Amino acid sequence: MPELDPATTVLLTVECQNGVVGEDSALPELAGAARDSGMLNRVADLAAAARGAGVQVVHAVAERRADGRGASTNARLFRAAAKLPVQQLPGSSAVQLAPPLEAAEQDLVVRRLHGLSPMAGTDLDALLRNLGCRTLVVTGVSANIAVPNTVFDAVNLGYRVVVPSDAIAGVPAAYTAEVIRNALALVATITTTAELLSRWSPRS
Repeated sequence: MPELDPATTVLLTVECQNGVVGEDSALPELAGAARDSGMLNRVADLAAAARGAGVQVVHAVAERRADGRGASTNARLFRAAAKLPVQQLPGSSAVQLAPPLEAAEQDLVVRRLHGLSPMAGTDLDALLRNLGCRTLVVTGVSANIAVPNTVFDAVNLGYRVVVPSDAIAGVPAAYTAEVIRNALALVATITTTAELLSRWSPRS
């Protein structure tokens, strides 16, 4: 496990928003996987512990304008997303964090209108560097696309990456374990929520 100095560590939540993993999700299978696994509760626990330990929390949210302006169209996934019954419209409840996760006053929220990763085409990298981040803890969804993209992008940009295996989710649920074992474990440190909570507890 790399050093988790609060001064150089950031906790990132990826697409933990109502329109993705909430009750009115555009992706009910993914929302079900996140709910049934307890992932959202663990991400909320990690965020609270991180704040208590002085670790910066950043929430990455995916949005799409009603007119689609600026959205990516170069993959089947993007075209399918444009037809979903729930759209991630800026300012709507769909782009608000899904309970029990909440944004505290000191948290940062990064929003993107295109692409597969919050590291691409947003100011996330600049924010992390300005915060002095060296270690990025990645949580959220999905293990299919956004989480691996975030991990690979962060590694390519020089960050050490930590992934709590029980604080990410994908579909089908068994696929998440395969992605962790066969891909993420090759480039990131794999840990658990319990281990991180113990590192960030006041007694540590």
